Amino acid sequence: MRIGGLQKLTLLDFPEHVACTVFTWGCNLRCPYCHNSSLVLSDRIHEEGLMGEDEFFGFLRKRQGLLDGVAITGGEPLIQPDIMEFIRKIRDLGYLVKLDTNGSFPEKLRGILDEHLVDYVAMDIKSDLDGYAEATGVKDPPVDKIRESIDLLKNSGIPFEFRTTVIDELHNTEVMAAIADLIEGADRYFLQRFEDSGELIEEGRFHAPSEEKLMELLKVVRTKVPNASIRGGEIIKE
Repeated sequence: MRIGGLQKLTLLDFPEHVACTVFTWGCNLRCPYCHNSSLVLSDRIHEEGLMGEDEFFGFLRKRQGLLDGVAITGGEPLIQPDIMEFIRKIRDLGYLVKLDTNGSFPEKLRGILDEHLVDYVAMDIKSDLDGYAEATGVKDPPVDKIRESIDLLKNSGIPFEFRTTVIDELHNTEVMAAIADLIEGADRYFLQRFEDSGELIEEGRFHAPSEEKLMELLKVVRTKVPNASIRGGEIIKE
């Protein structure tokens, strides 16, 4: 497992749990607004900065009884060939597991769900399917696999959420209406206002939507996903 970083404590990443967040290296997408470019682009990756599994699991052993969960994010965790064994080792220590994914690997996701290896999944919905190429920075995004992963989660019986980072240049009412159709039936959908981390793949190209626009998009989404809400940034009302 290629571990690119560790946040030793989070009260936000794993809903209702005190957790740590482990960042895996590598991703199949190149979202130009990605705020973790150091985990995605090969020219920004430094092998000496990767964390060894022994160090990571040593940390978990020391935190038993203090933390109750581990959030696995990236990059894209499911690109890792040994992700299932990695999760099993975490669970063997008594931790709950939350998985972040972009939905590109439904075969692995199905295996993880069938084995009940995770307790919560958060899947990014980058755009409507027609907009995925621009939103993900790849010419032929795996939209069929994205759709399959959406259906897997909706029928999984485990807690999950869909979420979209809303960008002024990429998301309008038509796009959000199409996303709402795609994920209709989901209990949890969050709009996250774009924030420039200073470490984007393409700096200066994208901007956050206004509060008024974000609220307008939320109203559109709620026609199909009534529980949709806004997470993060300065906007806290629903």
